[in-house]
Amino acid sequence: MLKKLLKDVVSLIVGKQAEEIADLLYSNKHKNEFLISKKLNITINQTRNLLYKIADRGLVSSVRKKDKRKGWYTYFWKIEVLKALEFLRGVLLSKIGQIQNQINSRESKQFYVCELCNVEFNEENALLYDFTCSECGNVFVLKDNVSLMRELKKNLNKLQKELDIVDEELEKEKEKLDKQKSKDLKDKQELKKLVTKKKRDERMLAKKKEKKGKPIKELFRKKNVKKIPLKKPIKKKE
Repeated sequence: MLKKLLKDVVSLIVGKQAEEIADLLYSNKHKNEFLISKKLNITINQTRNLLYKIADRGLVSSVRKKDKRKGWYTYFWKIEVLKALEFLRGVLLSKIGQIQNQINSRESKQFYVCELCNVEFNEENALLYDFTCSECGNVFVLKDNVSLMRELKKNLNKLQKELDIVDEELEKEKEKLDKQKSKDLKDKQELKKLVTKKKRDERMLAKKKEKKGKPIKELFRKKNVKKIPLKKPIKKKE
């Protein structure tokens, strides 16, 4: 179901004919744009044009890598599932709002139609034309909204079901991202512990080496002996 929804997103942006690009972009890793071009059987420039249109909506991410031998950059692409689903949700909400407005309008207002020209007018505009068609002179008749209302409500229910599916997939994707964030945080903490332990072990090893390299202290020290000054010889008087 998720892949179908992603295809719907791509179709809204670049057209139905290019929806297969969604399958290629749906991956945990970024895909080489030349590989995407080959899979779609189109030129690299055509592929990039499609990707840039989707990127303008913020629905794909890219990284670039430099070819050390040739010197040019190659881009790698991946669809951002959460953003794509949120985009689709926004489109569906907009359509639901438009249909709901039409239903509310049909329930509260009357509409008239020229059956010959098949042109519809609301009550205010019909009154301005004196309920007579300016093109053919035919008199307007009150439009029966029963079939139209049935069709509008049918479309509304269909869109609402699609929205429920999108909301369900959104919840799954958010849970998946939360789990990934928790895992990344746990891995980061474990790495921090390992680094701390390694540094502690290195310090202990350095202390041991330093201790082994010190000379053994003398067990006995010479006592300080005060020097007694020699007496000067006494000269005899002649």
